Amino acid sequence: MDSLKKITNFDGLYGDENGKYSSEYLFLEPISTRSREFDWQIKPHIHLKLFQVFIVKKGTLRFTDAISEYELSAPCLMVIPAMALHGLVYHPDIEGSILTLSENMIEDIFETSHPIWQTFEKVRVIQSFDENGTFGKMLYQLQLAKYELFSENSDRMMMIKACLTQFFLHIHRLATQDANLSGDSLQMAYFRKFLQNIKKSSHQKSIPDFAEELSISAVHLNRICKAIAGKSAIELVHQHLIQEAQKYLLHTSYSISEIAYLLDFEYPNYFAKLFKKHIGLSPAEYRQVDRR
Repeated sequence: MDSLKKITNFDGLYGDENGKYSSEYLFLEPISTRSREFDWQIKPHIHLKLFQVFIVKKGTLRFTDAISEYELSAPCLMVIPAMALHGLVYHPDIEGSILTLSENMIEDIFETSHPIWQTFEKVRVIQSFDENGTFGKMLYQLQLAKYELFSENSDRMMMIKACLTQFFLHIHRLATQDANLSGDSLQMAYFRKFLQNIKKSSHQKSIPDFAEELSISAVHLNRICKAIAGKSAIELVHQHLIQEAQKYLLHTSYSISEIAYLLDFEYPNYFAKLFKKHIGLSPAEYRQVDRR
């Protein structure tokens, strides 16, 4: 019980010591509004009766729940049910929204007896979005809900509920898709796509560039490569370049400098040094050994 007492909890929003819970609580704000106030770091905490969704459309962050830590980049979203421990560290370039509503409101949208409710009973991190513009549709539904929230339209709560119903249905569908491509299979999908992108690249790219193509962070990409191949992302990039260099050395008459240029190395000396590090021979020595 002592450990439970140490967990920071709020009836209202993070940092609001005097926040009071309401059964009809509904709030939508930009991520930067509150995070800037706390120097972009939201320490691990819980909300006793509030349900939240963090929607990130630009930037990077580190998200922690009770058991895991994630390095995330846009687009992504996190579903945080009531009583779920969570903390966040944002990069100042972050853009997105935080939707906060009472348990009563989410239960009013989806009855707890309905199978769809299982989607919202635990923390979920969604990084994979389909090609049908779902993420954009979700942002649009939030904008409609925000408009109604601050309007004086008649039956505005009914309209807000309709918008949020569609918003949460999109989350449910994405979570279902994610369940079919989760854990090891999702990591393998990222890994295979990374290798494909290395081969397709017409010029040398940084690891953050490759990670951005996958909509994950560079740290996450490195973890995947280490877990699957036992090598860092940059080591795999270098491995591909060295294999391409070997083909040029064995099957063409290009000079070392020309091969370095073809592989997009700015300095031939760096290319030669990297080649020797991987093969144990200089490019010239490798070519001569093969021709003997």
